[in-house]
Amino acid sequence: MKGHGSEIILFQSMNHVLLAEKLLKGAGVSCRVIPIPRNLSSDCGVCIRFDAALRPQVENTLRDRVEVEKIVPLDG
Repeated sequence: MKGHGSEIILFQSMNHVLLAEKLLKGAGVSCRVIPIPRNLSSDCGVCIRFDAALRPQVENTLRDRVEVEKIVPLDG
């Protein structure tokens, strides 16, 4: 997940994180569940990290299937 920068997806619950991870991996999107960076907040303690170049595929895969709180660039 290097070269294009990374983005993270924030969710309201762990159930949404797990469902999104399953859907993304099933669609062939490389992603990882990581702790949410301290400068961001969410009701859930983890988020999903993915290569920024894959954002259109990520959005299409999750659309109407999982409630996403927001997608943001990962600094550092």
